[in-house]
Amino acid sequence: MKKLLFVASAFALVVSAGAGLAQDKKTLAVVVKGLDNPFFTVLGNGCKKWNEEHPDSEYECLYTGPALSSDEAGEVQLVQDLIARGVAGIAISPSNAPAMAAMLEAQAPSMPIMTIDADLLPENHDLRSTYLGTYNYDMGVKMAEHLKRLNSSGGTVCLQLGNVAAANINERAAGFRDTISGEKGIERLTGQGGWTEIDGCPLYTNDDIATANQQLADVTGANADLDAFILVGGWAQFGPEAYAATCEQLKPRLESKELIIIAGDTLPPQMDALKAGCSHAQVGQRPFEMGHRAPDVLIQLINGETVEDPLYTGLDECTQEDADTCIAG
Repeated sequence: MKKLLFVASAFALVVSAGAGLAQDKKTLAVVVKGLDNPFFTVLGNGCKKWNEEHPDSEYECLYTGPALSSDEAGEVQLVQDLIARGVAGIAISPSNAPAMAAMLEAQAPSMPIMTIDADLLPENHDLRSTYLGTYNYDMGVKMAEHLKRLNSSGGTVCLQLGNVAAANINERAAGFRDTISGEKGIERLTGQGGWTEIDGCPLYTNDDIATANQQLADVTGANADLDAFILVGGWAQFGPEAYAATCEQLKPRLESKELIIIAGDTLPPQMDALKAGCSHAQVGQRPFEMGHRAPDVLIQLINGETVEDPLYTGLDECTQEDADTCIAG
């Protein structure tokens, strides 16, 4: 029954999202992990802006995804429905990279497929034409560099990740561990570079905001000597009230830098948290640029043009000292 519900919800999203598109326009679909994530709302705004800038185009950008980021099967089914519908091109942010790859291999879509924000695993890159988004390994590198700047002596750390099979998040974790340890291929920190991951970590949020905030409160509450908490994605900060409540409890440790919090992304509520002293550094992606560029890249692919792979969108690094000026224009 659950599988049928996944299918129904995904199909409904495709139909409802497509209902507003001009009937004589070809669809360029941008499929995200979940419509409940404010990061993807910003990405969707880029898609919307493209439509506003190209009113006479034969194409129209469709932003869609499952209602919940935890609905990995729903996202796969949604893409399968778009393939069956014969849309002109699809940009996908795969929540479960192996599952999405298995479906694409089975379907052998005729339209161009690209990934956006999150990629397929390296062994499945032949199933898409290019990747547009963050160099995720480097994002993890920069998180580690900020932690080393703030704490050069090492200590204990907890990483908060997303879905187990989310390739982009796992790449960030790899970049963080390699950089903080000074060694390549570290799967878990056990003292390398002076850093040790505590028992019970890494944490997996399944991209759920409430879960992320509960994990943050539980782990920092139970580990009074924890030296660093790394939000590899910004999930907890996407629930600003719950995050602020935990921050209030941690404020003495944060102000003294006994506990360092570094987080991914620089959305408005996250920048508010940084300015309030509820994190020490934010390493931000550029989701609007991803959504705004995706239709042009898909059109290039449709026209048979050569497109570079990958296409990186850059990062913004923000600290408490430069929070008012760090975001790229």
